[in-house]
Amino acid sequence: MAVQRKICLLGDFAVGKTSLVRRFVYDLFDDNYISTIGVKVSRKTVAVPRDGNIVELTMMLWDLASSEAFDRMRSTYLRGAAGAVLVCDLTRPETLDVLRARAADLRDANPDARLVVAANKCDLAEQQRLTPAQVEAAAAELDIPYYITSAKTGGEVEALFRRLGRMLVS
Repeated sequence: MAVQRKICLLGDFAVGKTSLVRRFVYDLFDDNYISTIGVKVSRKTVAVPRDGNIVELTMMLWDLASSEAFDRMRSTYLRGAAGAVLVCDLTRPETLDVLRARAADLRDANPDARLVVAANKCDLAEQQRLTPAQVEAAAAELDIPYYITSAKTGGEVEALFRRLGRMLVS
């Protein structure tokens, strides 16, 4: 059985949304920051277990820009999304607050959407200003799972997307 699901990556600017997609889809990382303009769509097919069978899940990953100009169009891009990765940056505590608004945006567009938090940039340990406990509290408030990730090293990136994939086919 094969299914396709639209997944949005949501969060403040420069939290690592594009880098997480690039790591998951191509197993690559680039230190150069280039701001996403509009939306970039990537795809990856993964085998996901469901009820003792394997489902071929094609994840259509929508990497959405984070800018005030884009805010007015966000709801259009969220339509049809089955799920989202809410991304915050462990070195910038204010990025955690943005996730509540992005979760609300997605749930307004699709109340059944499945969400997961990626607290990114754990490789920058000396610069971290968000604690795992703060991330855990925010995820608990939203009633969704969370992962402490590094797009740079690949830490927990595959696990995060595979967990979301299982949530999307269950």
